Amino acid sequence: MLTTTISDFRKDIKKYFDRVSKNFETLIINRGKDTGVVIMSLDEYNSMLATNHELSSNSNEMRLDSAIEKLKSANFFEKTLLEE
Repeated sequence: MLTTTISDFRKDIKKYFDRVSKNFETLIINRGKDTGVVIMSLDEYNSMLATNHELSSNSNEMRLDSAIEKLKSANFFEKTLLEE
């Protein structure tokens, strides 16, 4: 996680955007006491939204927990995908 001030961000905006997008880092720009802005890559944001959606209902959460347990206990099987 990166942190900077608004002044430093203005000076090196390209450098900060490059680090955020290439390294999947999160940037926090401090704007005074207890205030700030968070910048993250679009891929990271979309991933966070997808995770939030998957965990938004109890049935989804239970299904994901079950899948994780199956993977941990090696209680799964692989399927070969059909070629088109």
